Amino acid sequence: MALARGRRTSSEFNYWPGFVDALSTLILAIIFILSVFVVTQFYLSQEVTGKDKALEQLNAKIAQLNELLSLEKLGKLNLTDQLSQMRAGLASAEAERDRAKSLYEGLASSGTDATGRANELGKALDSEKQVSARALAQVEVLNQQISALRRQLAALEEALDASEKRDKESQLRITDLGQRLNVALAQRVQELSRYRSEFFGRLRTILGDRPDIRIVGDRFVFQSEVFFDTGQAALLPEGRAELDKLADALKDLDKKIPSEIPWVLRVDGHTDARPISSPQFKSNWELSSARAISVVQYLVSLGVPAQRLVAAGFAEYQPLDTGTTEEAYKRNRRIELKLTER
Repeated sequence: MALARGRRTSSEFNYWPGFVDALSTLILAIIFILSVFVVTQFYLSQEVTGKDKALEQLNAKIAQLNELLSLEKLGKLNLTDQLSQMRAGLASAEAERDRAKSLYEGLASSGTDATGRANELGKALDSEKQVSARALAQVEVLNQQISALRRQLAALEEALDASEKRDKESQLRITDLGQRLNVALAQRVQELSRYRSEFFGRLRTILGDRPDIRIVGDRFVFQSEVFFDTGQAALLPEGRAELDKLADALKDLDKKIPSEIPWVLRVDGHTDARPISSPQFKSNWELSSARAISVVQYLVSLGVPAQRLVAAGFAEYQPLDTGTTEEAYKRNRRIELKLTER
C-alpha cells in the first residue's frame, strides 16, 4: 500500500520536492567538503604537534645556551677589568722601582755618609720587586683564565651555531613533511572518490530507476518502506532482495580498493518527527539505530566484511523535508548508504 501511495504522489507535478532535493544535495556536498577538510586538518595537526614539541625543546636548549653564553661574557668582562687594574698597578710599581733605583744610584755616588739611606732604599726596592713579581704572577693567572674563557666562548658559539643549523633543518623537514602529508591525503581522497563513483554507478545500474531509491549528494537514499513495515526494524523480503544486489557490489568493491585505504560503508537510519513509544522501541533513536543495525547484520550474513560497515541512528534530527505533511514524513523515513573513510 505504501508503494501504491508513492506512485500516486510521484505522478503529481510538484516543484517543491525537486527544489528541496537540489538544496539538500548542495548542503550535503558542502558538508562533505568541510568534513574532508576537517579530517585532513586533524591528521596534519597530529603530525605537526609532535614536531612542534621537539622544536620547543630545541628552542629551550638554545635559550639555555644563550643564557650561559651571556654569563660567560659577563665573567670575561670582569676578568678583563681586573687584568687592566693589575697591569696599571704593575706599571705604577715599576715606575716607583725605577725612581727608587735612581735615588739609590744617586746616593751611592755621594759617599759613605749616605750608606744607611741607600740600604733603606735597597730594601724598599726589594719590596717593590716582590710586589712586581706577585703582580706579574697574578697577571699570568688572569691571562690563563681569559684564555680558558675564550675557549669556552668559542665552544658555546660553535654549539649555538650547530643548534641554529639543526633548528633550520627541522623547520625544513616539518615543511616538507606537511607538504607530503597534504599530497598523500589529497591522493587518498581522490582514490576514494573514484571508487565511490564506480560503486554508485554500479548500484544505479543494479537497482534501476525506482522512485523510492535515489541519489542525494554522495549517498544512496532508500525510503524505509523498501525495507521495513511502519514502526518495525525487521527486514521485509523485498528489502532483502535489494540488499542482495548491494552485497554483491560491496564484495566486488572490497577486492578493488587497496587495503591501505580505510574505507567503510556507513548505514544511516532516519525516522520522521512523529514520536514513537512501543514495547520494542521507546524512542526514534532506538528505531533508527535498530533499522541501521538490521541492514548491517544482513550484509554481514551475505559475506560483506564486518570491518567495512558502520551502523548509525539519527532519529528525526536530520530531516530532508521540514514540513509536517504525510509526504514530508515519508521523505524523512529513510535508510542512507554513504561510502566514506574510517
